[in-house]
Amino acid sequence: MQPRTYACGLDAAVDVIGGRWKALILWALHAEPLRFGELKRKVAGISEKMLIQALRELEADEIVHREVFHEIPPKVEYSLTGLGQRLNTALLPLGDWGEENMAGIAKRRGVTPAPPHATSA
Repeated sequence: MQPRTYACGLDAAVDVIGGRWKALILWALHAEPLRFGELKRKVAGISEKMLIQALRELEADEIVHREVFHEIPPKVEYSLTGLGQRLNTALLPLGDWGEENMAGIAKRRGVTPAPPHATSA
């Protein structure tokens, strides 16, 4: 297998946040660190398996930090690294564009848009 070559910066960025869930996870973590269960509730529709997989990939890319607190019961929190915070900032205009065009996109795709500000993304 040949090593991957990025065609441009956008190619590299999409490789990091590609898929349905990663950008939503980043957005959920923008305000504060969250425990796994809290994160699962904020990212509606994600399975436990997909959340674990996405978090592992984001951690490997140094976008998300996983902190284990050695206490009983065990506690783990996820937060954005500095790199993750900068990536989230870069995604803000994309989120704004999505908000402005959500109704039309939903209509064309046959999807029901969420009421305004009903989700964290």
